[in-house]
Amino acid sequence: MLAIPVFNMQGQSQGELTLDPDVLGGRVRPRLIKQAIVAFLDHQRQYSARTKGKADTEGSTRKLYRQKGTGNARMGQARTPIRRGGGRAFAKRICGRFVDFPKQMKRLARNSAVLAKIKANDVMILSDLRCESPKTKVMAELFARLGVDRGCVLALGEADRSVYLSARNIPKTDVRVVDELNAYEVLRRKKLVLTKPAFERLTAKMTTPVVKSS
Repeated sequence: MLAIPVFNMQGQSQGELTLDPDVLGGRVRPRLIKQAIVAFLDHQRQYSARTKGKADTEGSTRKLYRQKGTGNARMGQARTPIRRGGGRAFAKRICGRFVDFPKQMKRLARNSAVLAKIKANDVMILSDLRCESPKTKVMAELFARLGVDRGCVLALGEADRSVYLSARNIPKTDVRVVDELNAYEVLRRKKLVLTKPAFERLTAKMTTPVVKSS
C-alpha cells in the first residue's frame, strides 16, 4: 500500500490516505508513458506548413529554347527550381497523419505517471479547497504553504472557474480536471496536488462493459 499525505488549506497535515497500486495499474510503465507523451505532443502540431513545388507553380511546361545552337546554357521549363519564380526542389507537404493512441492506453499511461509521482513522494491531497471569488494571492499563499510554489499541477474533481482564474497567472502552475489529465501534463510539473474529489474520481475502479456476442 502507498501512503499519500493530506493537507488542508492552511498547510496543516491531516494525516494520509492509503492507495493500492493495483488501482493505478500495479506498476510504472515507462515505455507506455513515452508513447503517450509522443502522441500528445504530436497532436499539438498543426501540420499546416506547405510550400509550392514545381508542379504547383504557374507556367508552361514547354522547354524555353532548343537544346543547342543558342549559345545559352541548357534550360528546361520555367518552373524549374533553379529559376526565379520556380517551385522549390524539396517542397513541404501537409502530412495530416497523427499518432494513433487508444483511450484505454491513454488512461493507463496517465495512471502510470501518477503512480510514478506517488512513489517519488511528489503527490499530495488537498482535503478542502474553497475559493469564493478569483484571488490569485490566496492561491499563491496556499501553494507556498504546501511547498509547491516551484511548479505543480492542481487536479480538480470538476471544473471550478474561480479556482482556475485564481491560479492561471501563477508561473509553472496548471489547473486541470482530473478526467482530462494525461501523462505529459502529470510529469511536466514537479508536484501533483489532488483535491479529495479528484482523488476519489481517479482511484474509482471502472467496470469493463461486457460485450455480448451475437
